[in-house]
Amino acid sequence: MSEQNKALAKRWFEEVWNQGKQSTIEELFHPKGKAYGFPEPDSVLIGPEEFKPVHRRFHDAFSNIHLTIDDLIAEGDKVAIRWTATVLHTGDGLGFPATKKKAAMPGSSFITIRNGQLTDAWNFMDFTKVMLALQNK
Repeated sequence: MSEQNKALAKRWFEEVWNQGKQSTIEELFHPKGKAYGFPEPDSVLIGPEEFKPVHRRFHDAFSNIHLTIDDLIAEGDKVAIRWTATVLHTGDGLGFPATKKKAAMPGSSFITIRNGQLTDAWNFMDFTKVMLALQNK
């Protein structure tokens, strides 16, 4: 089961973030699944219908999102991932004009997978580092 869950987690990051596929969100995120800590540290998004608009807003603000998995560990129905996202700020989705600057953001996700779908995901990311990079002249 752990190997299948690793493959599902890799697919999630590749298709949802690197390729921007909303159809994968519908397929892999359980209708009552919860994503904690995204986009804000105290956020809880429930199901694909709450997750997709936030995902779209990120893709509207950043082009060339590339998420690299730095470490991935799985045991049973749990998967732990340490990742780094690189982005190019080309849109106004954050509430201020695009800066055309690149930034990198480290993060981690701890995911529970049941019956081939993400049921819980706890996300931690250093978005402050991105904001500082975009504001730096």
